Amino acid sequence: MPDSVLKHFKWKEMEIEHLNPLFDRQMVVGESIMLARIILKKGAYVPMHHHHNEQLTYCLEGGMKFGIDGREIELRPGDGLCIPPNMPHEAWAIEDTIELDVFVPPRADWLAKDDAYLRGKGSK
Repeated sequence: MPDSVLKHFKWKEMEIEHLNPLFDRQMVVGESIMLARIILKKGAYVPMHHHHNEQLTYCLEGGMKFGIDGREIELRPGDGLCIPPNMPHEAWAIEDTIELDVFVPPRADWLAKDDAYLRGKGSK
């Protein structure tokens, strides 16, 4: 296991990864946790997927809609979701949106850039 390292970060100084024309992200990774800042343009679509990671999503700005657990849930600033491991979900940005995603453990597929489902044209 790697040695523990303190990480101090400022979003405004971090590289932005452009996954498609409507989806950008920034990530900070610890030993057993990942924080991602997700920047979505209106119309961005995150296709149905699931993962073994527990996910906490928190809307900072804008608005998005999730298709999850047989229903649609809209998030506005101050709203969040705690998504259990392996629960299929999809999401749409209903306006320009900034949100935070926390994953435990970190998303190995994102770190390896093995996330083709996000790297398409980005809307549906």
